[in-house]
Amino acid sequence: MNDTADTAGTADTTAIAGTVGAADIAGRPARSLWVIIPAHNEERSLPATLAALAAQRDRDFTVLVVDNRSTDATADVVRAFAAANPALDLRLTTEDEKGTGCAADTGMRHAIARGATLLARTDADCLPAPGWTAAARAALATGLELVTGPLRPRTDEFRLKAWERWLLPSVVAVAAWFGKLRPGNRDPSYLGPYMMCPGCNMAITASLYERSGGFPRTAIEHEHEDRTLVNRVRRVSTAYGRARRMRVAGSVRRLRAYGLAGTLAWYADHRYAPDEVDIR
Repeated sequence: MNDTADTAGTADTTAIAGTVGAADIAGRPARSLWVIIPAHNEERSLPATLAALAAQRDRDFTVLVVDNRSTDATADVVRAFAAANPALDLRLTTEDEKGTGCAADTGMRHAIARGATLLARTDADCLPAPGWTAAARAALATGLELVTGPLRPRTDEFRLKAWERWLLPSVVAVAAWFGKLRPGNRDPSYLGPYMMCPGCNMAITASLYERSGGFPRTAIEHEHEDRTLVNRVRRVSTAYGRARRMRVAGSVRRLRAYGLAGTLAWYADHRYAPDEVDIR
């Protein structure tokens, strides 16, 4: 494992705008990097995420939003944003089986089928920093096949107090520490050490995604799909690590809803089972 200092579901995909670089649109060459966003009832949060991607310094990528059985205007939000931002290669597909793992896997495999060799994922309530795609691409160019980076709290959702600004990073740090001790992460068949890799801030080569088996097609209530992906990767590769410049600001809405103890217990093998998982 390295540390880089600087650096199947339903088809029916709609290319709704920004078709530059799309191999399956007007015969144009495919882009190598695709950003996948699973989205379930994210009409309120998704515009900010899409705006953050539209503001990337490295714009040579395709964004694919996977609408995962939304009952709100998530799909309409994507279409409206695409119409207003034609320079962004933004696409929309659907996954009818509810589950973050299901939606993420559908998006990844859809992108691979259309020529993607590099895959990044964030979530529909997160804000990638302007250099996120560039940092992911640079890290993967060093020979790493799976990379992640720092996760910080969003400051635009709620009025955060000073102590709350370090709370999310602390939760991530505690979860990463627990992950190294968790029995399921210490199987002798693993080739390298455990690395926490949040699904909202990760990039992986298409080759490794396919070799490892990818995200499990499951709901987050049953299995943390990002943890499973990391452990699948650890069985076939040691070429994974962190890129310090690959920064994402994550939502604190689950932390606000579950509290600190509940959030830690939720990420520790669902030892806390909330009545409402899809916090919106």
